[in-house]
Amino acid sequence: MATSPAPATIIGAPVSPYVRKVLTVCEMKGIPYHVDPIVPFFGNDTFSELNPLRRVPVFIDDLVAVSDSTVICEYLDERYPTPALLPKTPAERARARWMEEFADTRIGDLFIWRIFYEAIVSPSIWQRPRDKEKIARAAADELPGVMADLERLAPASGFLFGTVSIADISVAVFFRNLRWARVNPAADRWPRTLGWVQRTDEVPALAKITRIADRLVQTPLPQQRSVAAMLGLPLTDATVAAAAPRRGPMTIP
Repeated sequence: MATSPAPATIIGAPVSPYVRKVLTVCEMKGIPYHVDPIVPFFGNDTFSELNPLRRVPVFIDDLVAVSDSTVICEYLDERYPTPALLPKTPAERARARWMEEFADTRIGDLFIWRIFYEAIVSPSIWQRPRDKEKIARAAADELPGVMADLERLAPASGFLFGTVSIADISVAVFFRNLRWARVNPAADRWPRTLGWVQRTDEVPALAKITRIADRLVQTPLPQQRSVAAMLGLPLTDATVAAAAPRRGPMTIP
């Protein structure tokens, strides 16, 4: 099991799929960590200094302070190589990196910014009414195309490269946010994709973090830190959370 000189700090709540990806990697590699489970819109000036884009996760250890889940996970895989979360051959590593990029950009844009944001984030953070028409339109017009792409790429059994890799985790984490937004792709229409996601969800490290996120997404924001602690998430002593939300430079208006 990997060891670190001191627990790393991960800024961001596990309701974020990008944070869940990093936490899952830490769990799989045995990397000790503490979490400051903030919603990024509530980050203070220190948070802005750590990541000018005001997005989570931010990862801080004895060597680096770095943002972006892909950058963080590649750093962790290089520093703590067991178990490896990228495949062995250059060609397979390239395919895994492409799958992660597809997940973080195309799936993230649709599942998070066009659906989850409208269903959960906008009402809870900005007190805007849930835009049901906008959510339904995204689910009807855009979701089938993304699901069709995944159905073509998904393995019929097991994982993309034999054992679970960052490519599998990167895709699977987004589907939980889709479920929280009450959008559920039909299993009989996309069986390979949803079977693959279910197998990845059952990986113990991801399942552990998802159970915590399932509770937090139902918890009012002011109580989330205390509930996270109650659920066993190791917390930082201090927080970079502010009292009031503010938009980041890339936030949807």
